[in-house]
Amino acid sequence: MKLRTAAAGALGTAGAAVLGNRLLRRRAGDLENPLPGVERTYRWRGMDVSYTVAGDPDAPDMLLCHGVHAAGSANEFEPIFERLAESYHVFAVDLPGFGRSDRPPLEYSARLYGDFVREFAADVTDSPVVVASSLTGSFAVQAADGGDFDRLVLICPTADTGTERPWLRTLFRTPVVGTTLFNLLSSKPSIRYFYDRDGYYDPVNIDEQQVSYAWQSAHQPGARYAPGSFAAGTLDPDESFDLQTELAALETPTTLVWGRDAELVPLRDGRNMAEAADLDLVVVDYSTLLPHAEHPEKFVEYLTAELPALEE
Repeated sequence: MKLRTAAAGALGTAGAAVLGNRLLRRRAGDLENPLPGVERTYRWRGMDVSYTVAGDPDAPDMLLCHGVHAAGSANEFEPIFERLAESYHVFAVDLPGFGRSDRPPLEYSARLYGDFVREFAADVTDSPVVVASSLTGSFAVQAADGGDFDRLVLICPTADTGTERPWLRTLFRTPVVGTTLFNLLSSKPSIRYFYDRDGYYDPVNIDEQQVSYAWQSAHQPGARYAPGSFAAGTLDPDESFDLQTELAALETPTTLVWGRDAELVPLRDGRNMAEAADLDLVVVDYSTLLPHAEHPEKFVEYLTAELPALEE
């Protein structure tokens, strides 16, 4: 009798989780393109990858690559997208597994994203300035080896998010438990907590529309697969890849941009990289990991000073 009761309870709990997950997916609805521009699709390795283009086609190309986290998407660049399009032909891409791009149950890896950035830039853009955020900065550095980039602009780049936990990726891939766990981690309070703790210096600057879009993005079909790899630490480049060493050896001109008060990827890392690789370092006051989102006008102003094309 006890065993039967326990089994019934377990089935009831699983059933409630399935129902709850379905209700959240229905509530999220379809994800609309948040950026003003022309949306296009790039077919890559069997996936449809969504990107938005704006600006004068005769202007220099700029490719914006968002950071990787539970709710990552090109919407990260919404605060600066139109400003940059005044001087650049801007391409903002939803990386495979994120945003409006396909999200198949792949084993996502740093190599996959490095290959994607390189091939997308070669097929869609013409010698772009590549702006990449956080862990995606390391993918851009990998892509620059063999890629034709005019310049890299790396915002708080990192190649190390912590110890590998491959079992966590397996857990996220399970249909009921994985979806339920991911829904908990990507709830609006969790997203707001991430922005408050690591993304923004002043929580007053957190845009509720950004939070709502991030939540909606994190509740699309297949949304848990790529972030599951990120949470497991398996999106970090392999141990042979040292970001500081790679930057020093890179021939592509590179500018580092850092939030002065960043803790997850502290400013001292940026200073060490800049000194070792002889790179320009731009420090944005009163900001952490997302200086471009928290201080868009200041970010574009600093970029204007760093990139000659913006001055023309």
